[in-house]
Amino acid sequence: MATSPFKFLQEVREETRKVTWPSRKETMITTAMVFVMVAVASVFFLVADQIIRLAVTFVLGIGS
Repeated sequence: MATSPFKFLQEVREETRKVTWPSRKETMITTAMVFVMVAVASVFFLVADQIIRLAVTFVLGIGS
């Protein structure tokens, strides 16, 4: 079932009209939340990595 490129583009335009686009404020809030969550995840993994490093160093007796 082949569809002509013109028909395809018409359908794409119809579908994009149905999309509810976020406002600038919603986009800014979402972006800020992403940056906050990235910062929180970074700190969490830094702390977890340091704890694991200390545990492995203690168990293997490295660096004493």
